[in-house]
Amino acid sequence: MEPRFHLFENEFGAKFAKRFASAGQLLRQSSLPASTQELVSLRASQINGCGWCVDVHTKDAAAAGESAARLHLVAAWREATVFTEAERAALAFAEEGTRLADVHQGVSDETWAQVREHYDDDQTAALVALTALINAANRLAVTVHQKGGSYEAGMLAAALN
Repeated sequence: MEPRFHLFENEFGAKFAKRFASAGQLLRQSSLPASTQELVSLRASQINGCGWCVDVHTKDAAAAGESAARLHLVAAWREATVFTEAERAALAFAEEGTRLADVHQGVSDETWAQVREHYDDDQTAALVALTALINAANRLAVTVHQKGGSYEAGMLAAALN
């Protein structure tokens, strides 16, 4: 299946993408660990079936030094021993924040308490914003049938500068 639309090749789409990407740049400047950001983005993208975003976040994380074992185990993080308690809280938050329709309250009180145990106010704000942003990115890419597989680490950042 071919992409329906090339968002970056359209004048309006390219302008939107650059503004959207600036929110991502702000998140990268936050004190939320970069590895946590990539793991959260990868997990939400897996849940949403976004091949493009899975490709982007897997390759960018690997290029930044993330281990293959951790990347392979993100989908089964509950049954893995390679994630810290803080990362586990962030992954639970990402899942619950992505699957809003599955529960009436969104993120559970238990998960929220775990996040607050491990992350300060700025990091919590960044985690909330990151979860919203990656879900929006997933919806953009899935809607236009942007396929994964051709991405090279750093390509997205270079295209949006």
